[in-house]
Amino acid sequence: MSKKVELVGAISGIRRIFPGRKPVRNGLLALGFGLILLGIAWPPSDAIVGSEPTDGNISLTLPGQSDRQSQVPPTSAPTTAKAAETQPQAPAPQSQPAAQPTPEPSAEWTTVTVRNGDNLAAVFNRAGLSARDVHEVVTTDERTAELTRIFPGDELHLLIDETGALQGLRYEMSETQVLHLSRADESGYESRVETITLERRIAEAEGRITSSLFNAAVDAGLDHGLTMELAAIFGWDIDFALDIRRNDRFVVIYEELYKDGEKVRNGNILAAEFINRGERFRALRYETATGDSNYYTPDGRSMRKAFLRTPTDFTRVSSDFNPNRVHPVHGTVRPHRGTDYAAPPGTPIKAAGDGKIIERGWKGGYGNTVVLQHGTRYTTLYAHMRSFANGHGVGDRVKQGEIIGYVGSTGLSTGPHLHYEFRVDGVHRNPRTVDLPEAEPIAEQYRADFERSTASLAARLDALTSTQLAQAGE
Repeated sequence: MSKKVELVGAISGIRRIFPGRKPVRNGLLALGFGLILLGIAWPPSDAIVGSEPTDGNISLTLPGQSDRQSQVPPTSAPTTAKAAETQPQAPAPQSQPAAQPTPEPSAEWTTVTVRNGDNLAAVFNRAGLSARDVHEVVTTDERTAELTRIFPGDELHLLIDETGALQGLRYEMSETQVLHLSRADESGYESRVETITLERRIAEAEGRITSSLFNAAVDAGLDHGLTMELAAIFGWDIDFALDIRRNDRFVVIYEELYKDGEKVRNGNILAAEFINRGERFRALRYETATGDSNYYTPDGRSMRKAFLRTPTDFTRVSSDFNPNRVHPVHGTVRPHRGTDYAAPPGTPIKAAGDGKIIERGWKGGYGNTVVLQHGTRYTTLYAHMRSFANGHGVGDRVKQGEIIGYVGSTGLSTGPHLHYEFRVDGVHRNPRTVDLPEAEPIAEQYRADFERSTASLAARLDALTSTQLAQAGE
């Protein structure tokens, strides 16, 4: 009722404001005011009987926007009770936070160098590890038991976490084997051995004797090991202490071993030639399928003889084989039925050939003496020893080159030296000149392979020798 009174009053006011002199204008103005009043008097579109009051917010929608909004999933805005009745929704499950993994302690590698007198316990102790760690490591398996035999200068690489626990270990057992240890679980470790193949490169060296083999070898770039190997190869035929002459020549083809691009050491001599007093000696290395290796002449004869020409490394021959020698102690003529090799005390003495020990002990003027029997025809005697090598006794067999004692000056001796005798059928022979029996030649089953595999080495020696002689003007 009140709204009708307000409407009548408003119309009366309009009539007073707009007199009837200008009917068109007044009609338009009246229409406008009428629309305004109609909008005020008309009830809201969402005021539906039985509906719940809104929250007072008015949503403004542009034309064409309603279609796009219908495709958008509903947001978290409040829904009407009617919608709640027609589309009931189950309460959303509460998400459980994902279990975060416990971060493992970070670990770093550290390197510990073995010192003189160290064992594994001492090394681990310096790294902050316990005796229990030592026990767990060395009892893992047979490979890790090798860690009980470490040497000064060795390096152990240890992986230790921030809690001080050992997580891994790396140790170079040799130049071609690396031991890796890693923690398997809380109860122990697991190990593996990595095998590294060394790269082999071929190198050459050549030299000419001016004073000694060793000086010439150094000038040619050979190290001590290769020089000794060269002397051992030709030592059956050449006495390098007495037979070397100025302008003797040698050529060597050998291996160099590399690891990760860096040279580790020299390998074996593959082929060599030595010209002594104009006589040519040539040796080729051959290895069978079973791993047995030896040096042979180009026609397959073994460079190795049944006996070593000299059984020790000596500095000079102090007394040669002489049936009419005057004894230096007694002053009387007493045959010297052997050769005396002067050498520093303690120099190793080697068995001249494979044989059996038939005497070992004190032997009158010979002092400490060893006598070896080689088959049925040959015996060798080694006298004036300072001491005997351990592990041998009368009746034991020894191999050629095996150490049987050490240079000394026991018995009737004026200084440290080895007195060496060589007997054939019980008769003394000059050890330096006696014809030594040949070793076995290459087996016939390997001959074809030997000739095929050494042909390139022989050709390479030919080329090097020709170049050397051409440079010498011969």
